[in-house]
Amino acid sequence: MKKYRRSIALPVILLTLLACMPAEAQPFTETYPESVGVSSDRLERIDDVLQEYVDDGRLPGAALVIGRRGKIVYEKAFGMRDLEAEDELSTDDLFRIASQTKAIVSAAVMMLQERGALLIDDELSRYFPGFENSTVAVAGDTYEIVPAEREITLRDLLTHTSGIGYGGGPAADRWEEAGIQGWYFADRDEPIAETVARMGSLPMDAQPGESFVYGYSTDILGAVVEKVSGHPLDEFLESEIFEPLGMDDTHFYVPEDASDRLTVVYSVQEDGTLERAPDPGHMVGQGMYVDGPRTSFSGGAGLISTPGDYARFLEALRRGGALDDARILSPKTVELMTVDHLHDVSPWDGSGFGLGFEVIEELGHDGLPGSVGLYRWGGAYHSTYWVDPAEELVVAYMTQVIPAGGLDEHARIRALVYQSLLD
Repeated sequence: MKKYRRSIALPVILLTLLACMPAEAQPFTETYPESVGVSSDRLERIDDVLQEYVDDGRLPGAALVIGRRGKIVYEKAFGMRDLEAEDELSTDDLFRIASQTKAIVSAAVMMLQERGALLIDDELSRYFPGFENSTVAVAGDTYEIVPAEREITLRDLLTHTSGIGYGGGPAADRWEEAGIQGWYFADRDEPIAETVARMGSLPMDAQPGESFVYGYSTDILGAVVEKVSGHPLDEFLESEIFEPLGMDDTHFYVPEDASDRLTVVYSVQEDGTLERAPDPGHMVGQGMYVDGPRTSFSGGAGLISTPGDYARFLEALRRGGALDDARILSPKTVELMTVDHLHDVSPWDGSGFGLGFEVIEELGHDGLPGSVGLYRWGGAYHSTYWVDPAEELVVAYMTQVIPAGGLDEHARIRALVYQSLLD
């Protein structure tokens, strides 16, 4: 009888100790969904829907991680990593996360502000003097180049109000001549700081602060991180974010011993079928993430990761900047990052943009459940994520499809996640 009592008491003691730990120090591990207010039966509806997309040939494969109240309640993969080879997808396979890189680099900038190394209202020219006399291309029958009305700040870059696009604006010919167009950098045998320095002489798409223009802003911030920290961007992120948070599978380029884990990219054709993207291709293709110069670290679209790794980053933000005894940001900094900074220049009804994330300000605009304060974004290969602080929820979804016309599973996943919450 005594032995039986001890076997029961030990788990109770461990659970009691765990409950006494600070929230940010509690391990982000799997748990029984009902223990954190999630229905196991209702989570199975996600299985049915994602498997149907795979079976119908609309997705090659997909992986999803859901965390609630500091615990993982769902971590599954569907379909294939490589359709032709019939290689099944795993949740620890590697995905190109493209613009999901932006949130991580935005966090790096805020870490440097916390250390007193920069201020986000600093002018960009303080770090790259070539931007001191920026110009703007004004569209017309033929575009006109005019001086910028003020200098670009780091906050403009964080909120995508710098006026800098992806080289396809009114002065696209000049960006093309400079060899800087599109978000893909993996084939460049040129350090990111050199590319950014050349941008300073090119006409921007809009006046700083005038409008939301999606483009190279976060790539420029990555170069700023290098200048201020004195380290290449890959080394800074590895030592200051990935290693502390246990993000062992997040890199700019695939490690040599992990090439068999990189997912294959597919494209949705006009008839809705999937076709393997070119190798290496450019923005639509397999890319040079295994074989290539490994020189350019794109802070805007360059990382490789897994849904589990990215969920750890999101969970650290949800907990106010800390996870597993590692703190990368303070709660007040995370608060600043996840409120709207756009106000009247937001391009969306019902949401704005913070320092790296779209932020939901009103429910009802997109017809999907959520909460005011939810923040989110995604990547070019059809990946997405969100954090809902009110529901203590993090979601990381990854697949490898570009272009992904006609796919609507992102909205379905959001509806399915919220219908599984019990309280």
